[in-house]
Amino acid sequence: MTTAIPTPEPGPEDISRALAEIEHHLLEPTSPYPPPADPDDPEEAGQTKRVRRLRAEVAEARALAALQTDNTPLLLDTPRVRRRRKKAHEAARLHRLGRDPEMRAWQAARMRRLLTTALMVALALALAWSTAGVQHFAAEGAPAWSPGWIFAWLVEPFMSIALLGIVGARAYLGTQGQPLDNPKLIRIEYLFLGLTLGMNAWPYLPWTDDDFTISRLVLHTLGPIVAVAIVTALPIILAAFARLDPTRETPADRGLTGLTYSANTGDRVRLISPEVAALIERAQVLIAAGTLPAAPSAYRIQRALRCGMDDARAVRDALAQEAA
Repeated sequence: MTTAIPTPEPGPEDISRALAEIEHHLLEPTSPYPPPADPDDPEEAGQTKRVRRLRAEVAEARALAALQTDNTPLLLDTPRVRRRRKKAHEAARLHRLGRDPEMRAWQAARMRRLLTTALMVALALALAWSTAGVQHFAAEGAPAWSPGWIFAWLVEPFMSIALLGIVGARAYLGTQGQPLDNPKLIRIEYLFLGLTLGMNAWPYLPWTDDDFTISRLVLHTLGPIVAVAIVTALPIILAAFARLDPTRETPADRGLTGLTYSANTGDRVRLISPEVAALIERAQVLIAAGTLPAAPSAYRIQRALRCGMDDARAVRDALAQEAA
């Protein structure tokens, strides 16, 4: 059995001595340089402050030289490079998406709807512009707010509503790929437009207006003329959209067109697109079957192949060169 030896408690002198040592240590000035070398130590002989400072500078220079040869920081993207790469990647994806047939079909449908809406609004505004001129013609000088003056305001609206109904039906069917080109409907359209134009222009013609001016005549016939132009152009535009094939490659998609060599052209090279080449093969089949003559015209080729006139001319020229 062991007994613990009691530790003597520190007295007031011990506590005072410890506090004095702590205070001396805290108040002792510190130097940024290493302590002076001991002259009695052979390893520290000559290690002056200047030598130790120069030794530290050399060590620092060697460390910096080793770090500067490391190109790892140069491989990291700066925020500006990162933003630019992100934009370039997004542009490449949008370009690929723009060549997708489904995206092209959506863009074509969106553009067709936008153009149809814009033209129909313009047509409605043009007919509304001519309402005042038709009312002036139909009122025939009736007093304001008289029955004849009031009913004269109804002449243009009921013609415009009927015309818009016909044009709207043709526009809708055109967007569905089934253009409505019935000659009777076309004659009805031009009948309404002719009546509107005649009633707007008649009071301001030279033999009916003592104060005739070209500007007044043009101003009052502007609405009907715009309406005629829209009614004429809208079916053509919608028919072009109906023939649009979103799966067909454009020259931008194909890059350079394929090179086709002819046996009798020597060193000459003709650039023929795949679409025209397919049309040439179809034309050759029709010529062999007797449906087309040996040297068909571009019009005959267009009617037989149901293609554009430019493609028909290209097919005609290719067939002529092969026959030569």
